[in-house]
Amino acid sequence: MPPDLRHARAEPTFPSAPSPHPEFTPEDERAAYRDMLLIRRFEEKAGQLYGMGHIGGFCHLYIGQEAVATGIAMARRAGDQIIAAYRHHGHMLAAGIDARPIMAELLGRAAGISSGKGGSMHMFAPEHGFYGGHGIVGAQVPIGAGLALANRYRGGDGVCWCFLGDGAASQGQVYETMNMATLWRLPVIFVIENDTEAGAFDCKVAAAGTGAVGSGGTAADLSQRGRCFSIPGWQVDGMDVRAVRDAALRAAAWSRAGNGPFILEMLTERYRGHSMADPAKYQARDEAVARRAQQDPISLVKERLLAHDVSEAELRQIDKDVRAIVAGACAFALDAPEPVAGELQRAVVVDA
Repeated sequence: MPPDLRHARAEPTFPSAPSPHPEFTPEDERAAYRDMLLIRRFEEKAGQLYGMGHIGGFCHLYIGQEAVATGIAMARRAGDQIIAAYRHHGHMLAAGIDARPIMAELLGRAAGISSGKGGSMHMFAPEHGFYGGHGIVGAQVPIGAGLALANRYRGGDGVCWCFLGDGAASQGQVYETMNMATLWRLPVIFVIENDTEAGAFDCKVAAAGTGAVGSGGTAADLSQRGRCFSIPGWQVDGMDVRAVRDAALRAAAWSRAGNGPFILEMLTERYRGHSMADPAKYQARDEAVARRAQQDPISLVKERLLAHDVSEAELRQIDKDVRAIVAGACAFALDAPEPVAGELQRAVVVDA
């Protein structure tokens, strides 16, 4: 029998705050370094291919935000789902999905993970627990709640990790979803990636950006946007993969125990514009360069690895191996054929 969603439970005690200084083992640091570096090098190559005209349409890069996808992936269990917006290449790589079909999809090739029909913004890999890739701002959030509802019906302790941006945090459908998620105590973690710049397409305005969060809505602390629904939330240093994993593990334990949804606001920074079409002139370049020199998520892990007596030679080898993966993915995509005309309607239109 499916669970009875009509009966509310007594309000649970909110979980304790995450550790201010979580620790990683050297093995954790190596894994995080490799995964974040893979995302960085992949996205750099994607930007290069876009500039060369090999990628059409929009292309939203994840450079600078690597610690969020990687830290969440380190907390994820088998049976969990991931759903994201259009800046999701990094989430797929962190989930362990092969770089080759992701790159082929960017180039619109038949070997792409969505058969060349999705492009940069609409990739799906349900066999890996990844459910998109959604181009409409905030549209993935109610779908994420639906995945969490399926988890409740099936039993077990699966959690849906629902990623959204700071611009999407002001969408009405997000709040409707939070309300239902609370009423039904759905195991969903709303991961708000707050890069502090609600971009043009996030807020549906014509300008190249609305500026820092606060100019497009109220309550700059997005982790508290669910307070009226009794959804607990934390702000997390999204540039520190250790802090991300620690907060994610604690939030997931809360949801897995049947207590309902949770909000994690990841304070992060994207290094490029909203998309490849955005020159990001609203960012003060000198200030941005200074910040990134101090808090780049990959550099922070590298410094800790060196402090653990990991050699520069080993780190160079990791970078070399990652570059080889990306180069192989690029060659695979460029050599792959384009979709045939008959592919256009497959899995899109169904005869009823």
